[in-house]
Amino acid sequence: MSFALRSARLATMVRPSIRLVQSRGYADEMAFTLAAANKVFYDSANIRQVDVPSFSGAFGILPKHVPTLAVLKPGVVTVYENDGAVKKIFVSSGTVTVNEDASVQVLAEEAHPVEDLDSSACRELLTSAQSQLTSASGDKDRAEAAIAVEVAEALVKASE
Repeated sequence: MSFALRSARLATMVRPSIRLVQSRGYADEMAFTLAAANKVFYDSANIRQVDVPSFSGAFGILPKHVPTLAVLKPGVVTVYENDGAVKKIFVSSGTVTVNEDASVQVLAEEAHPVEDLDSSACRELLTSAQSQLTSASGDKDRAEAAIAVEVAEALVKASE
């Protein structure tokens, strides 16, 4: 078999797989939704990037991010909008979903813009949560108080 014939056969075997890879089609845009029970912050908005705090570590999401699921931990979600604006939103807990079509959903139990947080109120909340933790008697009470301390610590950090 000649070199040209082998090359032609190889090319016909490779081309379909190349087309398959090319047709995967990650988008250059990201439809971003950030919502909580108290407010919808973004609804399928086109943004440049979002940074999220998760129990597996904080990470940034770009339009071509691989599909991912993560659990939010208390902290700040930072949204980089296309016009260059940066918005910071405190989340208490929730989930992050990055889909194959480049859409991203951040669903929080509670969420508030960082600029709305009162740092002295956050410190008072932390002091109260810490005293509840020291006085907690049962396992359930200790677990609930430990979660309250974790959220309050994240609130204090976000508000400063």
